[in-house]
Amino acid sequence: MRAPRTAVALLAAFALTGCGAKVAEGPDDNTAKASGRYPVTIENCGVKTTYDKAPQRVVTNDVNMAEIMFALGLEDHMAGYVAPDYKGDRISVPWKDGYSTVKWLSKKEITKELVLDAKADWVFAGWNYGFGEGSGFTPDALKKLGVGSYVLTESCHNGGSSKARGVMPPLDALYTDLENLGRIFDVEDRAAKLIVDSKKQVAEAQAQVSQDGGRPKVFLYDSGQDKPTTAGAFAAPHDIIAKAGGENVMKGLKDSWTEVGWETVVERAPDVIVINNYGDVSAEQKKKFLTSYPPLADVPAVKNDRIFVLDYVDLVESPRNPAAVAALAGYLKEVRSR
Repeated sequence: MRAPRTAVALLAAFALTGCGAKVAEGPDDNTAKASGRYPVTIENCGVKTTYDKAPQRVVTNDVNMAEIMFALGLEDHMAGYVAPDYKGDRISVPWKDGYSTVKWLSKKEITKELVLDAKADWVFAGWNYGFGEGSGFTPDALKKLGVGSYVLTESCHNGGSSKARGVMPPLDALYTDLENLGRIFDVEDRAAKLIVDSKKQVAEAQAQVSQDGGRPKVFLYDSGQDKPTTAGAFAAPHDIIAKAGGENVMKGLKDSWTEVGWETVVERAPDVIVINNYGDVSAEQKKKFLTSYPPLADVPAVKNDRIFVLDYVDLVESPRNPAAVAALAGYLKEVRSR
């Protein structure tokens, strides 16, 4: 298929001006280099990249990556964000102004054409969060267009099976990305404060967790009826559940988001089910399915109506993760007291 004329025209320009390339310097570039802030080298998913300056026209994919940028105060560096029209709350978060400041480019999947039309110099996405070998939208493909990229650490391939993702504990992945982005965009102080505040919020939630009565077993239900999609050891819900005082029944899966069989769920008999609220199927519809699905009838979470709902942005790597720990810790505390 012949590339659109916009893409062809921009390709030549981006081949010369891609993020981190040796280009003619403006006054700001000279100031940054003179101060010793650049160049900076960061490691992302095992790949080291050196930046001579901060990206100026960033496109993010999915609401969690947009919120990471917003939380770091990087709206001025963004050309726009791509994200579905999730039902979740975007008003009560401290960085809500980012949504009105930065252009919402598309509610559909991110593409090379969209990136080029936005004149982006950098893309922040993840494997199965926009990047995919099957779609041809990959960091390598962007590099050929002169566009830099950064991969969400939660989604890094882990060297196991070709589809397995995750290389470190999920909250560590969040802190790693905040630290890396702080260095890339010269906002290290903001990143450090956000990390400190996040760790404090998690620690305060943990301090409220009772050590008596054991840890409730928790199953994260994302979607699916024939086979449920859930969270393994490298997806954010694993740490959210653990820090909140629960035990992820799928902690043995060395992957992030993945499918399992219902027989495994029944066998592990979770005390609590956490529903991931997003997409066309509402949390109420998901709950109705879980409570009416015959194989789950004797599972303690269903039997005792212990089903808790968190929003998608709470449960994927994002600056909302610490608040999700606090919310789930409060619910599990109630469960223990019953």
